[in-house]
Amino acid sequence: MPIREVLQLGDPRLREVCSPVSEMDIEKVGSIVTDLQDTLAHWRSTTTYGRGIVAPQIGSMERIVFVNVDKPWVLLNPEIVERSPDTMVVWDACLSFLCIFFQVTRNQWIRVRYQDINGESHETVADGEMSELLQHEIDHLDGILALDRITDIKTLCTRDEFEKRYRSASPYAV
Repeated sequence: MPIREVLQLGDPRLREVCSPVSEMDIEKVGSIVTDLQDTLAHWRSTTTYGRGIVAPQIGSMERIVFVNVDKPWVLLNPEIVERSPDTMVVWDACLSFLCIFFQVTRNQWIRVRYQDINGESHETVADGEMSELLQHEIDHLDGILALDRITDIKTLCTRDEFEKRYRSASPYAV
């Protein structure tokens, strides 16, 4: 499948709430997931960034998340059903605006309900790095961007400054 263009900050589609994937749509999901996987792999190989991507970032307005941290994982119709009271401040960025980095507050752990590629329902608890990643990706499905969650405008920096000063202590460390 082709590597798809990733929508960039300012494209109004990034602010839209996505539609759920219905049982009838499960068959077409495979091609979208392949495009997500190929596009994420391309970004990772060309920029060294990219742990997750969602369907709306490639212009498909369905609730599909693809992450690849240790192994590929597809989540259809994910929803956060519980959040830890404890939070953490982490560095964040996005393939839709990879030129800037900033700090956001995320819950330390979340409970997520979702369907797999076969339409089977699951529930899992994610913590630490996976928690912050899933919160970022699920926010996208609701038209919320990481920039909306910035803790302090003073943490905003360019990619070059982030790499020079903060990358080694972040989830983006190579």
